Parts: sequence; structure tokens; C-alpha cells
Amino acid sequence: MTNQELHDQMVAAMKAKDKVRLSIIRQVMAEVKNVEVNERRDATEEDVNSMIKRLIKQTNETLEMSRKAGNNQERTDTLEEQVKILESLLPAQLSGDALVELIERTIAEVGATTRKDMGKVMGALNKATGGNFDKAAAAKEVGARLS
Repeated sequence: MTNQELHDQMVAAMKAKDKVRLSIIRQVMAEVKNVEVNERRDATEEDVNSMIKRLIKQTNETLEMSRKAGNNQERTDTLEEQVKILESLLPAQLSGDALVELIERTIAEVGATTRKDMGKVMGALNKATGGNFDKAAAAKEVGARLS
């Protein structure tokens, strides 16, 4: 997602009076602004997606702690909604047949033959997709193909 797309999402959330979505988008925009100020450069689409992924991770950790505490269901529900909103901001993850096809091509390109080559394959997949794939499913598929 580009910075402009993020801004458009914020405007749409304002018009829809969606306070939760607006709050999350503002949080992402603040993180992106920090990158721009601290590194003195414009944020790239990769930077924006990286910020969103980091916020998803942080929110999931908070959500897990909230579930363990088990004392505030309203907070847990809000955190779950925030994770869904953040995930909707990311491009769709590569999975299913498209992922299997990419795995087959990558194994051939890397020349992987044993499980020792799994790291090379996963690294190449990460580079090819920008980390935007179902890593657990990919690891299982790569492990099955390499013996």
C-alpha cells in the first residue's frame, strides 16, 4: 500500500465515521511519518507494508496477552478488529496453487535437493514475494518436496 492509498483510506474512514479504522490508519501513518523524518526520505510502499506488518505483530502480541488475562472481553474484541483492519491494508498473501507453483519454480532455480537447502528456498521465496506469502504453508510444502 502506498502512502497516498493510506491517506485515501483515512479520508474514507473519516467520511464513514469509522473510529476504529481511522485510529489504526492514523497509527500506521504516524509510523510512516517517523521513518520519513528520521531517515530523511520519502516512505516507499515497502516501508508502509513493513509498518503494517510490525503493527499486526504488536497487536497480535497484545491480543494474546489480553486473551490470557481473560478479564476484558471488550478489549479483546477491539484488538481482534484492529488486527483484521491492519490485515486488510496489506496486499493479499500468496497461497494455494499459486504458492505451490512459485515453490516449484524456486526449487528449480535455486537447485535445491535436500532439506539443508530449505533456507535458500525460503529466502528466495521471501525475496520474490516481498515476504507476502503464507510462510507456514510454504515451509510445509518445501519440506515435503525436499527430502
